[in-house]
Amino acid sequence: MILLLTQPRLVAALHKQLTNNMRSIQILILLLLGTSCQGILDKEPIATLDAGSFFQTEDDAVQALNAAYQPLLFSNENNNFYWAFAEVTSDEAITGGDGSRPGIAEMDAFTFTPRTEELNDFWKLQYTGITQCNLVLDNVPNIEMSESRRNQIIGEALFLRSYFYFLLTQVFGDVPLLTRVVPPEELKVAKTPKATIYAQIAADCERAGTLLPDQHAAKDLGRATKGAAYALAAKTFLYEKNWENVLEYVGKVKGLGLYSLMPDYGDNFRKNTQNNAESVWEIQHANLELGVGNFLNQWWASKKYEGYGFAEVTEEYVLAFEPGDPRRQFTVASNNEDYFGVVYKNSFSSTKYSVRKYLQAKDSVTQKADGDINYTAIRFAEVLLWEAEALTALNRVQEAQTPLEVVRARARAQAVDPLTALPPVTVSDQLTMRDAVRHERRVELGFELHRYFDLVRWGLGSVLPGFQVGKHEVFPLPQTEIDLNPFLMQNSGY
Repeated sequence: MILLLTQPRLVAALHKQLTNNMRSIQILILLLLGTSCQGILDKEPIATLDAGSFFQTEDDAVQALNAAYQPLLFSNENNNFYWAFAEVTSDEAITGGDGSRPGIAEMDAFTFTPRTEELNDFWKLQYTGITQCNLVLDNVPNIEMSESRRNQIIGEALFLRSYFYFLLTQVFGDVPLLTRVVPPEELKVAKTPKATIYAQIAADCERAGTLLPDQHAAKDLGRATKGAAYALAAKTFLYEKNWENVLEYVGKVKGLGLYSLMPDYGDNFRKNTQNNAESVWEIQHANLELGVGNFLNQWWASKKYEGYGFAEVTEEYVLAFEPGDPRRQFTVASNNEDYFGVVYKNSFSSTKYSVRKYLQAKDSVTQKADGDINYTAIRFAEVLLWEAEALTALNRVQEAQTPLEVVRARARAQAVDPLTALPPVTVSDQLTMRDAVRHERRVELGFELHRYFDLVRWGLGSVLPGFQVGKHEVFPLPQTEIDLNPFLMQNSGY
């Protein structure tokens, strides 16, 4: 696997947002020489360029587009704590760690405020990506290049902008919608209703789907595809409870004929089996000691295994698995089980359980925080569960059994006793099927950064201690942004 941002002979532009002038670009260019990820990297000096002067050639456009991928990474450079919003605030994990990140402890206890550092970092990171996408979309139409190449670049930028906005709405709800680069004086705008942002995402993903290829060559693994665009549209409609449109776009994803479940569930979380047939949208990481590695390898690993021990797994989550479900061991380490070459003990975590996903053996990386296990933001298993959820909501319960069974059958086949484990769900009652689909999401997608947002969209946030209905469905907007923008109103309750 070659990381998109650092692959051979491909210039990767890492964009640093200029707060006072969104017409400027600050790009740190990383040039990888040689023929593999182990090549020599040379860093060019930082250059601040006027956007109009910068966008002259196709190579300029590619550099700018590559920079839009950088904010996706779970890296130390990004300080991307989206995982904490999704997991620590949920019922899957508690804070753990050593107390060095008070903001994460606040998420666990629902005591976060507009001044919580992780919220500010996340806001800036997403808008950095959005700004970079807008720079591409504003300038690429004026560059001379082949129509097919222009379409692909525009499609990728549309998809990436949609993805950044989707994450922002998950965390903050209504946020300012900016679809072009504007002068600084025009940045002070009010929040845009989430429904309007969803409509923009759906329209942009539909357009991106018409522009993007079905697949990329090996050297471009990690770039957005047609399937990723249609899947993100489906997920957006899921959050709107627009069930018919969910089914339409799931059908578009399935109609490509590219995706299927891997026979081995664990292959979705191993270095040598990434970007596989189950991967619809996968965010690439690499162990290159350049800030492009996956820092979850350190943040989630037990302190007894050179990690920080954050996001310790709750016993409640472990007990959610049915007897014999092999996904528990793929997801969670328990007493006397193998833990990347050592024997896991109860003392490795205050809860007696630790996360396994996105972690790897310590001798497989040169730096603990520089892991090269990718984050698969959308797996085909989840697409099937969207289909099952939508069909159930439409009271097409018998039809919902089919995609649900595909997911359960894969897990059943890996059980110690497939004849008794995970029997097919054949209920006809809508509410019972709804609960079965929700259960399946929980055990199939555990620690893949979905749980808190699932509980909120299902209206089940009140099961979490400290959750206040009418307040905690969204996080507070960062106080620094409120101070800078007089038109930006704080979320209710904060």
